[in-house]
Amino acid sequence: MDIRVQATPFDFGAEAEAFARGQGDMGAVVTFTGIVRDVSGGLVSMEIEHYPGMTEKALETHAREALIRFQLGDVLIIHRFGEMRPGEMIMMVATAAPHRADAFQGAEFLMDYLKSRAPFWKKEIMQTGTDWVAARDEDEDALGRW
Repeated sequence: MDIRVQATPFDFGAEAEAFARGQGDMGAVVTFTGIVRDVSGGLVSMEIEHYPGMTEKALETHAREALIRFQLGDVLIIHRFGEMRPGEMIMMVATAAPHRADAFQGAEFLMDYLKSRAPFWKKEIMQTGTDWVAARDEDEDALGRW
């Protein structure tokens, strides 16, 4: 299990390759990456804040639950903080499991948590001002599956 919260960008291809290369006894690897998107057309950047120490511990707790619940062999979570521009990668999740259904479900479980419960705070810097990103109903509803 590898959990990283970092300000620096990551190389998705290199991370996915390294993760998959270490999974010789697994039958499936699933990866997901989140990207800063400019929905309104006026986003200059997004700032993500977190509490060091607390964030990593919360992510580790949830990743351990995913390992057990979905019989995963391994988990990788990379989540950035600081200022990012549209098109930059915010985060990455990778899961490995003996079977693809478990790898997919484990990744979705982790994504739903990261989107709505992980201790990150996002602020959008628009051309017209700034605004904190509020929780969305559909993200909260997604947690009900688990």
